Amino acid sequence: MEKSQLICSLLDEKKAKDIVVVNLQDLTIIADCFVICSARSNTQVKALADIVEEGMSKVGVEPLRVEGKQEGRWAVLDYGDVIVHIFYEETRRLYSLENLWSNGANVSYYGEQSVDGFKQIHSDGKPV
Repeated sequence: MEKSQLICSLLDEKKAKDIVVVNLQDLTIIADCFVICSARSNTQVKALADIVEEGMSKVGVEPLRVEGKQEGRWAVLDYGDVIVHIFYEETRRLYSLENLWSNGANVSYYGEQSVDGFKQIHSDGKPV
């Protein structure tokens, strides 16, 4: 299973909200993609970060760096080619990373009603 899809699956299991993958391959060298999701509370931010770390560790992948988990507003887990951003809902609206890094065709939503776990999004923000 692809790293980003496994991370999305782990986040979905713990009820993360609005999980998106932003493909960055043609936009920057910092990572191939961002996985971004929302949490309903500071406690859930920490729990989501923990479940991703545990799940990835089980397949032999450790984060290069983890930041912000203790504060619970925004946790960042850096897996080199995939960077995971777990936001408390209000903080996510403030930073709006998926809009900042979107070129109109590089954002996919992860969810139940999609093919292979992902739903492609048009540049107008509506599902295909």
